Amino acid sequence: MIKTLLISVANQGLHDITGEVTACVVQQNLAEGLCTLFIQHTSASLLVQENCDPSAKRDLEKWLNRLVPEGDPSYTHTLEGADDMPAHIKSALTATSVSIPILDGKLALGTWQGVFLWEHRHAVARRKVLVHVAS
Repeated sequence: MIKTLLISVANQGLHDITGEVTACVVQQNLAEGLCTLFIQHTSASLLVQENCDPSAKRDLEKWLNRLVPEGDPSYTHTLEGADDMPAHIKSALTATSVSIPILDGKLALGTWQGVFLWEHRHAVARRKVLVHVAS
């Protein structure tokens, strides 16, 4: 089964999509399998990361923004704004797909893990994430 999730985001940063992904897995009623996610964009990414302490999320966001700053004069790809080329670089440094085992009918995430869409642009966006669930 492949399902397309349409995720609306209002700003740059990490957005928890664990609930939406979990719903796709539960619909398939599989005891064991694999859930693979793929984002169909070049300026956003996917991540399994800490979902308990919000400071971890803030620190990751600040660190990546410091690593890949906006307004670098060496960027030539700027037609869509100052955040466009940095967003592509951030996506290249992170992941566009992630696979999570399914055990006992649930995502086999650790206690403090969640699935996140990492939006690298500032504008409101609607992102497509393909969810493939297989036994």
